[in-house]
Amino acid sequence: MIDNPPPLTIHRGWKRPDPALVARFAGAQTSHLVDAMEGRGALAAPIKPLDPAHACFAAPAITAYAYPADTLAMFAALHEVEPGDVIVVACDAHAGTGLIGDIITGMMHNKGVAAFVTDGLARDRAGILAIGMPVFAAGIMSNSGAMCGPGTVGAPVTLGGVHVRPGDILVGDADGVVVVPADRAEQVLATLERVRAAETALVERVCDGLTMSDAALRLIQAARIVQE
Repeated sequence: MIDNPPPLTIHRGWKRPDPALVARFAGAQTSHLVDAMEGRGALAAPIKPLDPAHACFAAPAITAYAYPADTLAMFAALHEVEPGDVIVVACDAHAGTGLIGDIITGMMHNKGVAAFVTDGLARDRAGILAIGMPVFAAGIMSNSGAMCGPGTVGAPVTLGGVHVRPGDILVGDADGVVVVPADRAEQVLATLERVRAAETALVERVCDGLTMSDAALRLIQAARIVQE
C-alpha cells in the first residue's frame, strides 16, 4: 500500500533559455530539426496540431504531469507560466477524458502562452480553433475530467516517447512537435544549418531530374546480387 501523494507539487528554480536563443528556432522545420539530432526528438505520431494552419511555434517548455482524468496540474502550470512558454502536460496518454478545452485555451492565450502540448486528448475543438493558439493533442474526446490532483509542475516528464525537461525548447509545425534539449540547443542550431543547406541542394537536384539518392545508389551498387 502506498501513501497518497499531495494534491499538487510545484518545482521552481529551473532556468528558461535565453529568449534570443529560442528565437533562432522560429520557423525551423521539424523534419530538419530531427535530422539535426540524429533522426530523433519528435513526439509520437498521434500528437498532432488540432489546426495545422495554426501550428508553428518555438518556445521553452514548462512541464506538468497530470494524473489521468485530472486537470489540476494543467491549471497549476497556467498559474506558473510566463508569456512565450509552451505548456507541456503528460497524462499517461489517458484516452477516457478530454484534458484541455476551449475555455482554458482562452485563458492560456490571454496569458501569452505560445502553445499547448499533451499526450492526452482535447475537447471543444471548434472553440479552440477559433482562438488560434497552437494546441497539440492525441485526439478529441468530449468527456470531462476532475480537478483534484494529484499533479506535478516543473519536473521532467515523458510523453510521446520523448523525455522533456522544463526549459527544453519545443518546436512545432503542421507535422508535429520536436523537443530540443536545452543543453544541446547551440549544437543543434549549428547542425541545422548544414541540414538545411544539404536539403536545399538535394531539392534542386530533384527538380533538375534526379532519380536516385547518391547514398542509396552506393549501397545498391555494393549489394550482393543473387540471380534467380
